Amino acid sequence: MTVLDPPAGLRMDMQRNRMALVDAAGRLFGAGRSATMTEIAAEAGISSATAYRHFASVEDVLAAYRFEVGQELLEFSRIQCSEGMELLTAVCTKWVELVVQHGESMVHTRSAEGYLARVRAGAYYLTVQAEALERPLEEASRALGIQHPGDEALFLWNSFFDPREIYDLIRTLDLTAAQVSARLVRTYTAALTGWSTSRS
Repeated sequence: MTVLDPPAGLRMDMQRNRMALVDAAGRLFGAGRSATMTEIAAEAGISSATAYRHFASVEDVLAAYRFEVGQELLEFSRIQCSEGMELLTAVCTKWVELVVQHGESMVHTRSAEGYLARVRAGAYYLTVQAEALERPLEEASRALGIQHPGDEALFLWNSFFDPREIYDLIRTLDLTAAQVSARLVRTYTAALTGWSTSRS
């Protein structure tokens, strides 16, 4: 299995095992520690052999965990009735809350390939996030009076809202999640405007 596409049509027992592994990885990494596949399997109460039937590596388990968090963001985004900058602010604030809620498990999904390249390649744990941001970014671009930068807007969003950077701001500057959200949204919208202007 690669980290591009989640499996579909799993039997119920296989789905339970898969989710148990994802949840176990979230608990272990969320507590600020690293873990091997064997340790994740033990935490999930599943054999290592079974774990490897679902995931080829720790990175794959964490990608699945990141996808589940992305699903939370997507569901939140879909039910919002707000528009314009209010919608973008709500979704970005929710993302920061999710990062804080899910802890260190959010900062371990790393790749030598850039964010935009992975989005364009269809990395499922990022495309679900992109889907959650689609309408908020369209609304924000309209409110700012700029041409929508397309997936370049996602690249900029990731630069500001990367979980590692969110934790850096909270820990290094002693900011609250609400303060981080407010500052990042203001800075991001300025960057969107600057990026759009530079393209014309």
